[in-house]
Amino acid sequence: MHPHRTHTCGQLGQIDVGSQVRLSGWVHRSRNHGGVLFVDLRDEHGLTQIVFQPGSPTHEPATSISAESVITVTGPVVARSDGNINTALATGQIEVLAEELDIASVAEALPFPVAEETQVSESLRLRHRFLDLRRQSLHQRIQLRSDVVASVRRRLGDLGFTEIQTPILTNSSPEGARDFLVPSRLHKGQFYALPQSPQQFKQLLMVAGFDRYFQIASCFRDEDARADRSPGEHTQLDMEMAFVEQDDVFVVLEQLLYGLFTEFTDWEVSSPPFPRIPYADSLMRFGTDKPDLRFGLEMQDLSSLFGDADFRVFRQIVETGGVVRALVIEQGAAQSRRFFTELESWATEAGGAGLAWLTTTADGFGGPIARALGQELATRIVAATDAGEGSAILLFAGPEAATASLGGELRLHLADLLSMRQEGVFRFCWIVDFPMYAADEETGGIDFCHNPFSMPQGGLQALVEQSPLDILANQYDIVVNGTELSSGAIRNHRSDIMLKAFEIAGYSAERVEAGFGGLMRAFALGAPPHGGIAPGIDRLVMLLAKEPNIREVIPFPMTQNAQDLLMGAPGSIALEQMRELGMRPADRKPMSHA
Repeated sequence: MHPHRTHTCGQLGQIDVGSQVRLSGWVHRSRNHGGVLFVDLRDEHGLTQIVFQPGSPTHEPATSISAESVITVTGPVVARSDGNINTALATGQIEVLAEELDIASVAEALPFPVAEETQVSESLRLRHRFLDLRRQSLHQRIQLRSDVVASVRRRLGDLGFTEIQTPILTNSSPEGARDFLVPSRLHKGQFYALPQSPQQFKQLLMVAGFDRYFQIASCFRDEDARADRSPGEHTQLDMEMAFVEQDDVFVVLEQLLYGLFTEFTDWEVSSPPFPRIPYADSLMRFGTDKPDLRFGLEMQDLSSLFGDADFRVFRQIVETGGVVRALVIEQGAAQSRRFFTELESWATEAGGAGLAWLTTTADGFGGPIARALGQELATRIVAATDAGEGSAILLFAGPEAATASLGGELRLHLADLLSMRQEGVFRFCWIVDFPMYAADEETGGIDFCHNPFSMPQGGLQALVEQSPLDILANQYDIVVNGTELSSGAIRNHRSDIMLKAFEIAGYSAERVEAGFGGLMRAFALGAPPHGGIAPGIDRLVMLLAKEPNIREVIPFPMTQNAQDLLMGAPGSIALEQMRELGMRPADRKPMSHA
C-alpha cells in the first residue's frame, strides 16, 4: 500500500465499500457525537468523512488534532446508513473507519478559518495567502485559471499557432508605462528592463518567418493598481500573425473568445462577428472607448439645435466650440422630481457644469427648463431624440471631451439606479479607428495616443500629408461588458514609416535606433505585414469567474500599493550586493580618495 494514499478524498463511492484504503489530507472539520469522532478530511479533490470509534487506538490521538493539521488514515470503506447519506457530497454515500492514524503535521492556531468562507481583511489574507488558497472559492478560481490557460493552448494549437518564449531581461522602450529596471552586475551603470510586453520580440518572430506565434507571457509595468489591473506584473496571452489584415485577427480572436466563454460560463455570449464601433463614434454614443452594451441609453448630439436658439446658456456653449448632449430615459422609467434633483447634484459632484431635464407628457412638456426652451425648441428636441410620451430627456453641455466623459459616467450611473443592465450575458464589441496621435496637454506637443508600433491608416502618405491629430491608426480594442480585454494592432513593418511616425512624436532617429535598433535592422531585411493582440489572462479569468477584483484570480497578488505581504517584497538588499552592482545607498556620500 502506498505510504500516503491509495485514493484521493473525492474519489471513493459505493463501489469501494469493503475496500481497505489509505487517505491523506487536511482536517477540514471535526465533530464529536457521543464519543464517536467524525472528521472531514480534505484534499484538492474533495472531502471524505473519517470515523474514529471510541476504544480504537486512533480515537484518543484524533480528539486533539487541530483544524488544518495534515493526517493519514487507513481503514475500510463502509456504507453510510440511509439517514446519514450526504447527497451534497461526492463521497456522501460512504465513510472510512480509521484503524490507523499518522499525524504528519500539526497546525497551530489559524489566523482565519478555512472551512468557512468568512469575511477576512485583504491584508491578512495576502499575508497568509498559502492558507487563503486552501479555501474552496479561491482554490476553484485558481483551478479555473489553469483550465482556461490549458484551453487557450489547445485552441491556438488547433489554429496553427506556435508557442515561443521571449526574453524577460531586455532593453527599455517607450510603451506607455514606467519600466521595472534591473541593474547589471557585469556592465556596471547599465540596466536591463523587464518587458512591458513582448512587443518587439513578437514582431521579430514574424520577420523570422514564424507564421503564427503565441505565449502566456509575464509582463511588468511600474504603475498603480486598479480593481481590474494588478500592480507590478500581469499575465497576457500574447499573439501575433504574419500576412494578415485587421479582419483576419478579428476572426481568430472571436473564435477563441467565443469558445472560451461558452466553455467556461453558462451565460449568453455574443456570437461572432462582434459589433465594430469606431473610436469617435464610441465616445459620442457612450462617452467611453469601453462601452457596456448590456443596455441602451446612448448619448445623442443636440448641438445643432442650440446654435441659434434663444436658450442662451447652451447657445453660448455651442458658439464657443462646446457641445450639447442628451440621454433619454424611456417611457415608464421616468422618476420623481426628487430623482432628478439628486441627478443634478450627482452631475455637479462628478465635475459637470450642471444637468437640465425635460419630460414629455400628454399635455406637453414638463421640467424646470420647459418654459425657457419654449414650445418649438422642446418639440424639436423630442423629435431629434425620438422620445416617447412619459420619457425624460437629460441635457448637459460643455467642452466636447468633458461632456463625453460626464455622459459616459451618467449613463453608467443611471444603469445602476434603474437596473438597466441585462443579466447573465457577455456582450462583446470591437473599438476600431483609434487616433494615431494626441496633443500633450502639459507640453503642447504631439505624442502617441496608444501603441507606437501601430501602422497608420494610409501609411507614409498619411504621415506626410495629414495633420497628426487627424491620422488614424490600424489599432483596435476588444471590449466586453464595459471592460477592455485587450488592445491590438496591425503593426508598422517598414523602417521609413516607423522613423517618420516617431519623428512626429518628437523622437530623433538616434533615439529610435537606440530603443528599437534590432527591430529597425529586421525591417530592413524583409518584414511581412503582420498584426496581433494580447488579451490579459488575469482579466479574462476575472470575467469568467464573475469576480470584480482581479486579485481574486491571481495566486499570489500584491496589494494595491505593490507590496507582497507574504514574501516581504519589495525589500532592501545587503550592502555587499549593492557593491557588486556598482551601487551605493542614497544617503551615503561618495568616498573620498584624497
